[in-house]
Amino acid sequence: MAEILDGFRDQMRTITALQRERAALTASATVRGKRVTVTVNADGTVIETRFGSGIEELEYSEIAKAVTEAAQQASAEVARRSRDIMAPVSQNRNRLPKLTDIIPGMPDLSKELAIPEPPVVSTAPPKSPERLGGFQDPGPDAEQPRRGGATDSGW
Repeated sequence: MAEILDGFRDQMRTITALQRERAALTASATVRGKRVTVTVNADGTVIETRFGSGIEELEYSEIAKAVTEAAQQASAEVARRSRDIMAPVSQNRNRLPKLTDIIPGMPDLSKELAIPEPPVVSTAPPKSPERLGGFQDPGPDAEQPRRGGATDSGW
């Protein structure tokens, strides 16, 4: 049991160190001939957007697409690097004994307690055909239900 606890403590120290390393990650992507560069943090949140020389040659819609494209590329890169950093956690977890190995007769609940894989998150724009299959956000320009005005008795 002492060996198992030591292994658990080592695993927790490893996880803490890897989480710190992951938290420091950033990734950048540059598109449209070095005209648009986006940098994201470890969570994929945009932390910097830079426009290079020649940006004025692009239309607003092209700039918007370029920013989106660069942000998606940078987010994918930081996610890949995060998985690489956290890979030792999975490897160490597989080395630890299972509860069924320690307690005789204990049923193996690993499949029942496993966290399901999350669905793939879409990177499609809000009104694209890919998104129209599910819930649709009417957006800020949609007509809103009429509410009472300042003369309404609810005031």
